[in-house]
Formats: sequence, C-alpha cells, structure tokens
Amino acid sequence: MNDGDLLQLSACLGAELKRRGRFITCAESCTGGWVAKAITDIAGSSAWFDRGFVTYSNQAKADMLGVKTSTLEQHGAVSDPVVLEMAAGALKAAAADYAVAISGIAGPDGGTVQKPVGTVWFGFVGREHAPFSQLMRFEGGRDDVRRQAAYFALKTLMDTFLLKYT
Repeated sequence: MNDGDLLQLSACLGAELKRRGRFITCAESCTGGWVAKAITDIAGSSAWFDRGFVTYSNQAKADMLGVKTSTLEQHGAVSDPVVLEMAAGALKAAAADYAVAISGIAGPDGGTVQKPVGTVWFGFVGREHAPFSQLMRFEGGRDDVRRQAAYFALKTLMDTFLLKYT
C-alpha cells in the first residue's frame, strides 16, 4: 500500500459521499491529520468534508471533542473507550454524517508490552449506525504505521457505511 492507493481510496470514498450528499469528519491523534490530508488531496472535497480535528494531546481530546478526563485517566489515550468518545465528539462538533477517530502509537518510541509500537485504536460512528471500534497492529516505521492507519480508517468507513471497496 502506498500514497497512490490512499489517494485512489479517498477519491472513491469522496465520490460516494458526494453522490449521497453526506459529510465525513475525522478525529486524529497518531496520524496527525493524515486522514484529513488524504481527503483534501481530492479536488472538490469540500462537497463532503467540512472539518477534521487533530487532537494529539489528552487536553486537546477533552477540549475539542469532549472526551472525559476520567476516561483518559482510566483507559489511556490509546484505547477503545477513548476513540469511541473521540468519534462521537467529532460527529457532533462537525455536524457530519460519519466520523472516524484514531489514536495509537506510531513510534519509534512510546510503546509498552501491553501497547507496542504499531498499536492503533479506531472508533467509527454514523448518524444512523451504532458506534464500533477496532484494534489494529501495524508493522514498520512511523510513516508506515501512520499511512496504514489512514488507509484502514478510510477503507473501513467506505466498507461499513457506504459500499465495499476492493
């Protein structure tokens, strides 16, 4: 998977969102805006993307997305409950139809035995869909982990809420 694959996936996702008149948003931590970049690399993406959130610190997650301090303290930023709160907060703040949240450990440092480098949690929510989360473990260096995470986020949004992407 390379940047061209990410661009192609983003274009397909955008075309389907535009066709349906729907909007997407993202709340990113370890990807640092890579999902928003992939989306806005597509000319005309303002027809289906209005805003995204880069919330790298716990304080930003709380301030911008309404993630509870107690959730962050109890589970840590790289966790199922946090990404679900991030996704719900982004959906509400952006008045979008679909949201994805990403929080993980891209490396090269910061990993632990329980959460090694490459550990990434994703939260997904749609206005007409039940929220769900997914844990993934990616291989490679920092850019590899971040690129794979961005691709996984967009592909899962497409496959779950719109139509299967092959």
